[in-house]
Amino acid sequence: MTRSEAQGRLPGIAPVSVVDIGSNSIRLVIYEGLSRAPTVLFNEKVLCGLGKGLATTGRMDEEGVSRALASLRRFRALSEQARATAMYVLATAAAREAQNGPDFIERAEKILGHGIEVLTGEQEALYSALGIVSGFHEPDGIAGDLGGGSLELIDIKGRELGTGITLPLGGLRLSETAGGSLEKATAIARKLIRPAPMLPQGRGRTFYAVGGTWRNIAKLHMETRGYPLHMMQGYELPLAEITRFLDEIITGATSRDASWGAISKSRRALLPYGAIAMREVLEVMKPAAVSFSAQGVREGYLYSLMSQDDRALDPLLTAADELAILRARSPEHARELAAWTGRMMPFFDVVETEEESRYRQAACLLADISWRAHPDYRGLQALNIIAHSSFVGITHPGRAFIALANYYRFEGLRDDGQTGPLATIATERLLERAKLLGGLLRVVYLFSASMPGIVHTLGFRKSARPDLDLEFVVPHAHRDLAGERLDGRLQQLARLTGKRLTFRFG
Repeated sequence: MTRSEAQGRLPGIAPVSVVDIGSNSIRLVIYEGLSRAPTVLFNEKVLCGLGKGLATTGRMDEEGVSRALASLRRFRALSEQARATAMYVLATAAAREAQNGPDFIERAEKILGHGIEVLTGEQEALYSALGIVSGFHEPDGIAGDLGGGSLELIDIKGRELGTGITLPLGGLRLSETAGGSLEKATAIARKLIRPAPMLPQGRGRTFYAVGGTWRNIAKLHMETRGYPLHMMQGYELPLAEITRFLDEIITGATSRDASWGAISKSRRALLPYGAIAMREVLEVMKPAAVSFSAQGVREGYLYSLMSQDDRALDPLLTAADELAILRARSPEHARELAAWTGRMMPFFDVVETEEESRYRQAACLLADISWRAHPDYRGLQALNIIAHSSFVGITHPGRAFIALANYYRFEGLRDDGQTGPLATIATERLLERAKLLGGLLRVVYLFSASMPGIVHTLGFRKSARPDLDLEFVVPHAHRDLAGERLDGRLQQLARLTGKRLTFRFG
């Protein structure tokens, strides 16, 4: 039998593409579909430098225009090849400000065969903020999107947004306006940023950093500090640490570090100017931390196209459920585990926060995604897939928890060389919870054979016997599932929790 349709793609959605025409780069991103947790099918960026010289000449760079138009021709062909059913084209600071912007837009529209939406600064701030709303669970702070030609700032609390502003302070523009002088760049950035009305309201909250230059600052920090998880989304640094690192970049203290090799040569020159812009923002805002976002205008624009019901979905749980559909033996069973483990937690004196509940549910939804691997490598494959998947709506400690819980579920409730790096990211509380969840899954999977219909019939109860704490009650209909392996798993859980446990079949 011939199967021509990809089995690793979600049913019922069709690809969409977004072309983002920025002042420094032009990017095509083709997504699997319009989803609460969009997955990237194809991604390509070209550093055209459209905004080069704009601050002094008032025009987009002609060489950059030629490169951009050639890139757009390729992007259209790629979008069609990927069977994208819709294309959205957005243009930002350079196109809206340049004297030759309208001519460029007209030529670009002919090449693409599609209209281009030239965003105002306020619209750019809005979509950038929606990208944060889309990618973070209950964000609370101020988002800043540093492009090549402008900086957008906007206040965010949950899904409530303030009024955004745009400043002529992109990394490329700042470097040119300052004539290559970091001292002048600091003065320019300070003059433009200090009057921003929303920044003082961000004290003690989070600054959400968007944009390629700022993402590269985060990437460089990961490299220089030997951070074990190279995942940009949700990478968070306390104010003191990020301030110290920005100063290192600006003064050149790290410029000879081999870690700079991880940054593309085309980006390195702009990093000190991006660091200056961020440092001035933080000096006024005084947030508790900076959190870096892999999502921005593109994802925010797609989020704006969704229904209110879809926007309200949890992006982490949506993505985990989709991965279960694609890779688990039974997504229904995975959902049963998510509900069952929630009911079992109180028996082990666990009171979950909302965040911890979300992470536990996601871990259960992902508990069977590595079943096709060799049994000796299922734990490692689960750990790697989860740690390195493009999940949003999750912190790095939360990601470590989910990955470790599933590693423990396969490999046993002990740490080894595979768990060590991630264990440094998770909090002690999350590490304890990961082992508890792994222990519960190790027991219940031996009953279910990874199929639905039985998990909901099982459960712990307090024992009336003085020599026991809890009984794991199994209905009489399932008494034939009793066995030595089950006893071993239950006593492993008992040693972990300090509870005296036994099975009760009947």
